[in-house]
Amino acid sequence: MPRPIRAVIHQHNLEHNLAVIRQKIGQSKIWSVMKADGYGHGIKRIWRGLKTSDGFAVLDLHEAILLREEGWQGPILLLEGFFQRDDLSMIDQYQLTTSVHSYWQLTAIEQATLSRPISVYIKLNSGMNRLGFSVDEYADVVSQLTHMANVADVTLMSHFANSDWVEGTHAPLEKIQQFSALSLPTCIANSGAVLWHQNTHYDWVRAGIVLYGASPSGKWADIAEYGLKAAMTLQSEIIAIHEIESGQSIGYGSKFTSVKPMRIATVACGYADGYPRHAPTGTPVWCLGQRCHLLGAVSMDMLTIDISDCPNAKIGTQVELWGENLPVDDVAQSAGTIGYELLCALARRVPIDF
Repeated sequence: MPRPIRAVIHQHNLEHNLAVIRQKIGQSKIWSVMKADGYGHGIKRIWRGLKTSDGFAVLDLHEAILLREEGWQGPILLLEGFFQRDDLSMIDQYQLTTSVHSYWQLTAIEQATLSRPISVYIKLNSGMNRLGFSVDEYADVVSQLTHMANVADVTLMSHFANSDWVEGTHAPLEKIQQFSALSLPTCIANSGAVLWHQNTHYDWVRAGIVLYGASPSGKWADIAEYGLKAAMTLQSEIIAIHEIESGQSIGYGSKFTSVKPMRIATVACGYADGYPRHAPTGTPVWCLGQRCHLLGAVSMDMLTIDISDCPNAKIGTQVELWGENLPVDDVAQSAGTIGYELLCALARRVPIDF
């Protein structure tokens, strides 16, 4: 029999979350972000649940080509653009939209032999200092690209470092709005801006983590009011139960020692499945309708939880590591990380139902 751990992808929750975002953005169009293989959910498994998107945004050519081979005929945006000159032939072949953030890319586009002009998103560095042209460079770059025969149209693109802050978009917007006279289509809103900064929605938004039912801020309480639902549930089963006395320790390094008699359960899930090894004692785990808590160190293949207050738990009882009942953000916050990381880190060995 197979090991009991599995991830379940909830297609209906993806559809629900996309509808929630539609209500938030009015007439703006949505790029549904599918980078990191759909935030760990699997592009092939989930794209149909998001097929009413206006376009898909991905990291690289592999993901874009996969979507085309799966049958998606709508727009696809390469969020980091192309990495080699030769990539432009694939952008041409698969009719992709590319971002541009460096001068060498301008030269590559101008010199390329293409069957048709391509659409370009020009990245403005509005303060994140990761990718993009500076405010002083931007107008000239726009002018260069709009006069190239290989360019069909250009869109202003930028990214917010702090869209989960109340005033996190103010300073970047001041830079972005300097180019309003250019009358370019504009795409600057990420997930946090979609939820909390309506004035950034413009023509297109890029919805990422919110589509998967997790919070841009890393805190579930910040998105609870929107009714977003988990797109992934990671679940397993109890495979052993022990009664321990006060003074007994659990797991590698004896990182937890009981101060009272306890009923504990071993669950078939560990860091080789993508569960965070650094998750401390107290990290929540869902069992029979209530939160139990992790005890001691997470092993490669197993972890231990306290079921002292869960008397009906037995070998074979299902537990949820995160998902529809236990937000991934709560687990991540306890482990000192963010939900993005846990979703993206799901190991290949974990079977996936969808």
